[in-house]
Amino acid sequence: MAAVFAVHGTVAGSFATRVPWIQEHAGITPGGLGLALACGAIGSATTMPLAGRISHRFGTRTALRGLMGLWTLALALPAFSPGLPALCFAIFVYGATSGMADVAMNALGVGIEEGLGRSIMSGLHGLWSVGTLLGSAAGTVAAHAEVDARLHLGLAAAILTVLGIAACQGVPVLRSDPDEQPPPRFTLPPRSALLIGAVGFCAVFGEAAGLDWSAVYLRDALGTAAGTAAASTTAFACAMAAARLVGDAVVERFGPVRTVRAGGVLATAGGVLVVAAPDPVTAMGGFALIGLGVAVVVPLCFAAAGRSGPAPSQAIAGVATITYTAGLVAPSAMGSIADVTSLTVSFGVVALLAFGLVPGASVLRTAERSAAGTAAAKPAEGRAERML
Repeated sequence: MAAVFAVHGTVAGSFATRVPWIQEHAGITPGGLGLALACGAIGSATTMPLAGRISHRFGTRTALRGLMGLWTLALALPAFSPGLPALCFAIFVYGATSGMADVAMNALGVGIEEGLGRSIMSGLHGLWSVGTLLGSAAGTVAAHAEVDARLHLGLAAAILTVLGIAACQGVPVLRSDPDEQPPPRFTLPPRSALLIGAVGFCAVFGEAAGLDWSAVYLRDALGTAAGTAAASTTAFACAMAAARLVGDAVVERFGPVRTVRAGGVLATAGGVLVVAAPDPVTAMGGFALIGLGVAVVVPLCFAAAGRSGPAPSQAIAGVATITYTAGLVAPSAMGSIADVTSLTVSFGVVALLAFGLVPGASVLRTAERSAAGTAAAKPAEGRAERML
């Protein structure tokens, strides 16, 4: 399961570092790039609710294998888009496949966590960030060497498709309740997921802004060379990977509420540092702080959603829809704000949303208490029976 998360992250990191090349190749403005990225948000929002039904219909392993294969292949599409209309379509497909694969793998990860009876979601997302780091590092090298993104992303898509499908062969299969009804094709998130999703929204907005716009920010706002600008994405991914890999231990020590509040303070400081940065090194430090601050928020939101009500899978899908739609809306929102004002103002918005994590962390307190009650009432051995 960790390998699946790593492959998914590698796709995201590979794409993020070549966004400046894709924008230049398509000949579009920051606002046009934002519009194209908004199509990814639309694709994700309209298809993400289907992931639960697909998993129910074909089984968790088969569904994940198919969705991951589509997602990895979609990586190559944006680089081959000659103009704005084609890029909008390519990123729509990219967003749709990303969202469905993301929901499927996170729902399976929460099920495995429940079966094991211990926290693993932060670690799984840590491996996702490691994958992002690997993808962005390769993208940085390719950008510095001025490799055509069509060659780079096409080759990466082929390799990652093979690796992703192979990794899916080894994931456990969760046994479904024979009396469980198929999830609806489209459904609104349950009420229990809305507040948790709002916290995830703030975190994912900052994460997506850092991944998709950090390289563009250094290039346009600070006049940095393409290779150095792409390295900012790598620094961001490094910070997130480090925080998530130790995140489970931190959460066990301090609890989800205090962990998220501290992360909000760090991310806010990072956003302010980016806005005020006089040079690329300072800006990279700000991006790293944003990554550290938001790193463990999304894993905690998924874990909280799984404990928030009588329909865990529906709650997880609801939180995933809210949070990852934010991740695809964020880049387009950043571009729109930049067109009207500047990229500096865009990252001021990131800092403001990051500060929202400080008071918003309290919504995880109910889930924290529920987790304690669940652990007392339902031992790990019973939860493990759901896995084959």
